[in-house]
Amino acid sequence: MKKTKTWIAIPLLFSVTGWAAADEMESYQADAAQAVQMLFQQLKERLGSAMGTGGPPHAIAACHEDAQKITEQVSAATGWTVGRTSLRLRNPENRPDAWERQVLAEFEARRVIGEPLQEIAYMEVVEEGGQERVRFMKVIPTGEVCLSCHGSDLSAEVRAQLDALYPEDQATGFQQGEIRGAFTLSRVK
Repeated sequence: MKKTKTWIAIPLLFSVTGWAAADEMESYQADAAQAVQMLFQQLKERLGSAMGTGGPPHAIAACHEDAQKITEQVSAATGWTVGRTSLRLRNPENRPDAWERQVLAEFEARRVIGEPLQEIAYMEVVEEGGQERVRFMKVIPTGEVCLSCHGSDLSAEVRAQLDALYPEDQATGFQQGEIRGAFTLSRVK
């Protein structure tokens, strides 16, 4: 029978399988946090530039064209497989797997009881395909700027751009302070 030890660390929850030491998990946590920060910064810069150039419709187009490229670049630079996922998808290619769906549901439960969104993250060592993998997720909060493209009161231009680029979009109707989704990372242990 496989044993699982659970470590609670503020602001992160760990689940450690086998004999992994806490210091090893802290090292993975620091690496994962650095990869998340790198992805966040690059996406923020690209979308901010696009917003400044042509407003929200331009940012939607930039996200559509560049987000996956940026994600691949960060994956190559960090050694993590990085991405974004959500229970309410814009891009169906970002559909969560079963593990990610469970973690996203746990994140929502943690939000409901008042845990600050900036502190909600989770790491676990899991067995997948005969390999131990370190999996990490961190909440993407819905901020005020996000509402231009993910809120309830969307302009006709934004709606038209979303319809054109993301015909199956489910990622609108968010309010500030909700969980927009999560950064998701994975690597072989």
